[in-house]
Amino acid sequence: MVTLVLIIGGYGNFGSYIARSLAPDPNISLLIGGRSQARADAFAASLKAFHPASGCMVDIQSDIESRLREIGPNVVIHTTGPFQAQDHRVARAAIAAGAHYLDLSDAREFVASIGNLDGAAKDAGVAVIAGASSVPCLTAAFLDRYRPRFAKLTSATYGIAAAQATNRGLGTAAAILSYVGKPFTILAGGQRKRVFGWQGTRTVRYSELGVRLFAYCDIPDLELFPERYPDLRDLEFVAGHEVKLLHIGTWLLSWIVRLGLVKSLSPHAELLLRLSFLFDPLGSDKSGFHMFLRGTDHDGRPSEIRIFMIARQVHGPNIPCLPAIILARRIAAGGRMAPGARPCLDLIDLNELLTAMKDLDITTSAHGPDFEERWPNEAAG
Repeated sequence: MVTLVLIIGGYGNFGSYIARSLAPDPNISLLIGGRSQARADAFAASLKAFHPASGCMVDIQSDIESRLREIGPNVVIHTTGPFQAQDHRVARAAIAAGAHYLDLSDAREFVASIGNLDGAAKDAGVAVIAGASSVPCLTAAFLDRYRPRFAKLTSATYGIAAAQATNRGLGTAAAILSYVGKPFTILAGGQRKRVFGWQGTRTVRYSELGVRLFAYCDIPDLELFPERYPDLRDLEFVAGHEVKLLHIGTWLLSWIVRLGLVKSLSPHAELLLRLSFLFDPLGSDKSGFHMFLRGTDHDGRPSEIRIFMIARQVHGPNIPCLPAIILARRIAAGGRMAPGARPCLDLIDLNELLTAMKDLDITTSAHGPDFEERWPNEAAG
């Protein structure tokens, strides 16, 4: 039986990569959904799909439940952000249509509260998975892999270094700007600490990227991980623009919000996105991810593991798409997905995620006191 997969936002930055990845799968027939029928049709026709793909008009702001019932997909992949400004209407519509649901949300409350739909999803016999993306899926996979090397893991600090050459979309820009200058909490010294988006500037040196600037960002991990990893006393996530001048400019704008001069920068996302492209000649196609884990080892000594991921050729933005691709393929191949609604945790391990990157120009390394692992140069045993 061929699985009908609807990708909402299927011709956008993330949706198009997911579509191209799933198109050759003989178990999958693709529907490319979006607000423009013409763009959806054109992109669907361009795919080298095993089963011919089709375009369809889908607007999440309209009567999405009736639309999904009409289309009748087996799986819905929701890629249209920003999720910070959305409720769970698309997930509810998928449940009502009897379809499995996956999204790429990086919004803290959106992902953390998806369990509110658990009963409805179980009654419908479908899986509803929020945050099938870099956070919290990939970040938890790293923590789960290296946590056993600690007797007590007390600190996890990590972040994403963006490439300036990234084909940035309006939804992604609006998502980031939604919390710039806004307060949220991180874990510091075992207590909740209030910080402000795009403040708390610090630097991290990458062997290939050099020194990058970073600042606080709000993600689902900050809500989910203190309970998942109860020994943690410090947990924070940061991100940064490659071009330092652009990063500092965003930091300055954060003060306008923090001081109450404007309520949010998100309504200005289109203008600020256009301005950001002016800095492209100063940047590169390389992005990165780092994670520093600290605690005590099994002999009671302080221990640290440092993880770095380098993506070249603007391949970094493909990473958030991999969990949804893996899970869609799993469902289409007949793999069991337990009914219910939950964040994307405990579904995909690190080896599976890194294997999915084999066709991308991405290298990953992890260094500890007595070990070193690299992908894809060495076996990830």
